[in-house]
Amino acid sequence: MKNSIITLAMSLSIVACTTTAKQSADVVADSFDFASKQLNYAFTAIDSAKANLTPEQIEKGVFTPRSFTKDGGLSLIASRDWCSGFFPGELWYMYEYTGDEAWRKKAEEFTAPVEKEKTNGGTHDMGFKVYCSFGNGYRLTKNPAYRDIILEAASTLTTRYNDKIGAIRSWDHHKDVWQYPVIIDNMMNLELLYAAFKESGDSTYYNIATNHALTTLKNHFRDDFSSYHVVDYDTVTATPRIKQTHQGYNDESAWSRGQSWGLYGYTMCYRETGLPEFLEQAKAIANYIGEHPNMPEDMVPYWDYNAPNIPDEPRDASAAAVAACGLYELSTYDKENGAKYKEWADKMVESLSSNYRATLNGDHGFLLLHSTGSGHGAGFEMDYPLVYADYYFLEALLKKAKLEKEGTAIL
Repeated sequence: MKNSIITLAMSLSIVACTTTAKQSADVVADSFDFASKQLNYAFTAIDSAKANLTPEQIEKGVFTPRSFTKDGGLSLIASRDWCSGFFPGELWYMYEYTGDEAWRKKAEEFTAPVEKEKTNGGTHDMGFKVYCSFGNGYRLTKNPAYRDIILEAASTLTTRYNDKIGAIRSWDHHKDVWQYPVIIDNMMNLELLYAAFKESGDSTYYNIATNHALTTLKNHFRDDFSSYHVVDYDTVTATPRIKQTHQGYNDESAWSRGQSWGLYGYTMCYRETGLPEFLEQAKAIANYIGEHPNMPEDMVPYWDYNAPNIPDEPRDASAAAVAACGLYELSTYDKENGAKYKEWADKMVESLSSNYRATLNGDHGFLLLHSTGSGHGAGFEMDYPLVYADYYFLEALLKKAKLEKEGTAIL
């Protein structure tokens, strides 16, 4: 009888493991199958929107989707917009998953207009724009022209670095309010600099990226490891003079996507440097997110963890997608807590795939609904589809698949 019980238990265990593995594989395959159909529909939606462009939009060179317009149309943007690299990046991810040359051609088509940004020194968003597009393209094709663009873009980004402050300036606007604003989002642009270091051997890129991460670690985080959105530095003393938000609920709240930027950013910085303080920071941010009392059961956060009307607040699917990317990779660096991080990431991905998916052949071709650009003040893009949510959703799926197959989440 005892042997029968043991045999039954083992059988049930095998069935459970097999079922879990199948479900895990299914969410990746099913999501990419949906993405393939939906992105093909997106091309039609983009062409329709282009047919109705105003002369001003044509002059600006709009070419790639960002979100909905206020009247429900498709919002197209030019390369100068910080989101211009995400749709090309999605197409590179489709090529990576499928190996289909048709996706490569489309990726090349939508990547090309971003090239002019390589010399745009008026923005810190060089990583979002150039690395998500040309960076993925170079990783997958080794096109030497893409390498040159990455290096020039990285060189341009370094012009925004202040050695005394030890950080890259984020914004040039609101000069009547800020002297030298640095936002947590800027952690995401450091990957471009690390890539440039590896390609060129020039340690300037490595040092600037690492110094920026160290300065941000020192000044952006509260005792509970939540992050301020904006830290403004005094250009004379190089010390913080203002800590506040520009997109979160209030200055002392935890804007959810900002927490995800930090998690992803410090996980990436640990990968590139091996510095233990970056790993510890990533772990602390991960636990803040995953164990937050206001985190919903489906692990897709409200737009701000301290928004006043929870549970009647909009969600931010983009915050979940970015966090899932960070958690999958972090799970490979922290063996003690790796299973927990992966479980959280799996829940986020499964929830996004099951309950946040756009309508097939609808919603202008976006993949996910229910993201929030900003809820601060009057807010904007609240409960909208956002192109960066789609980009990081596909990245999370690729990281999940690679982790379960190869034991690494590095693409």
